[in-house]
Amino acid sequence: MKNIFTWILCSSLFCITAHAKEQATPAGIANRIANPDTTGTTQPVTVANCTRCIVLAEQLFNRAAIVDLDAQQIIWEWRPAQSNVKPAHLKWFTNTSDVKPVYNGRYLLITASGGGVALVRIADKKTVFYAYAGGNTHSAELLPDGNIVSASSTGNYLTLFKVDTTQAPEQVYHRNYTVPFAHNVVWDQQRQVLWTAGMNKLLTFTYNFNCRQPALTLKDSASLPGTEAHDLFPVHGGNALWLTNTTHVYTVNPDTKQVTQADVLQKNIKSVSSATASLPVIIIRPKTSWWTDEVIDAKGKTVFHQNGLKIYKARWFINNPFSYPADDSMKQCR
Repeated sequence: MKNIFTWILCSSLFCITAHAKEQATPAGIANRIANPDTTGTTQPVTVANCTRCIVLAEQLFNRAAIVDLDAQQIIWEWRPAQSNVKPAHLKWFTNTSDVKPVYNGRYLLITASGGGVALVRIADKKTVFYAYAGGNTHSAELLPDGNIVSASSTGNYLTLFKVDTTQAPEQVYHRNYTVPFAHNVVWDQQRQVLWTAGMNKLLTFTYNFNCRQPALTLKDSASLPGTEAHDLFPVHGGNALWLTNTTHVYTVNPDTKQVTQADVLQKNIKSVSSATASLPVIIIRPKTSWWTDEVIDAKGKTVFHQNGLKIYKARWFINNPFSYPADDSMKQCR
């Protein structure tokens, strides 16, 4: 009886501690980027006080990582084998393919080429939701009601998941939608559409916001230059989307669909991410196969480097107002 009481007490304390950690995290993460410490005072390196952080999809250790650029070191990581992902599902998270900060910087949305999709709470590294999309999953997006859409390139489809933390990963409601060479998805909160670039087409989908049977409907499409569209991500602070393919990097105007070549490195770029004007555009350009051990800026200057890493994508650890409302918090569609 004493052991049972001790276990209950410890479990309760853990929950309180984890909750306190999450609440202690600053409400917004944009200020951490915009107002770096210029006093020269050495500060403890944590996610909460990092002034210039990026997130990595890092495949050497099949992990998501957060890097403090001032310290030039990884200060946080999530590895599925060290989380609450079941052993039988670890293969789903082979080769981390994308990491996006969501819910006001308190969670990361993570995908892997092995087919896994996960929502992870930063404060305690808990995998609060995960499921299997399959088909070489390359990216995912958060919908306004908490549901998730992923993109799978080999399978040529998007997968819409109902985020229900009471269901086992194998039993989660999901539906697939054909998109050739699907590599990316971006929610547009102003226009209330989902963007995806597939091969040489830019597609938009509407969402029905039906909690019982969530569904997407193709709205329209437009032709894109080149082929094998890869990364699609909002230009921070602007009415535009970054777009990469095998040969070029563009920006896309979501109102006119006009595509303009961007003033950055062009060929074989896996990801592009921008932040405030004082910070550089960051780019991933492979050195070996599809990965690299460094993050570079728009002109090729090193922003972060660590020998031996296999970085597939990198993004600034900041809020994304194109896709999500301010002070957004974790939710499930009920």
